[in-house]
Amino acid sequence: MKILSKLTVIAAVLFFISCKQNPAEAPEHKAMVEIHKEMEASHEAMAKEHNTMKDDHQQMVDAHQTIENDSIHLITEKNHTDLLAKHGELISSHKTLIEKHAELETKHASGEITLEQMTTEHESMKSEHENMEKEHQQISSEHKQITEEDQKMIKEHQEKAKDTVASSDQK
Repeated sequence: MKILSKLTVIAAVLFFISCKQNPAEAPEHKAMVEIHKEMEASHEAMAKEHNTMKDDHQQMVDAHQTIENDSIHLITEKNHTDLLAKHGELISSHKTLIEKHAELETKHASGEITLEQMTTEHESMKSEHENMEKEHQQISSEHKQITEEDQKMIKEHQEKAKDTVASSDQK
């Protein structure tokens, strides 16, 4: 009888272990994987926009080469440089967040952490991602404003230069 009860206990334990669901198949895990894909897409868009900002900056610097002793343009360049640095740091932090999120997926899929732990960490990372997206939007708006102001100043400078040439031609 003791052998039968031991075998029953062993069979019950094996049954429960074998019926345990794969963590990667849990709906919460699948939802987290989808959000991770969205985070990666968002990161790609941020990085692409950062490259565009760097191109805009180079165009700004090139355009300023024709302007002599114009401190306003130098201030604009510095503000833009600072903004690029801030955006670069954001991109780097976002990449780190995505890497942490990928580790979280792996840990949960392997059963290293529980569903509750995964959910808690995921919500925290999701919130951090949303804050980074908001910061990106603010930087993007500021970049647009700086670029528009710089283009306006360059246009005014070019018009002033034309007026100066025209008036000197009349003399």
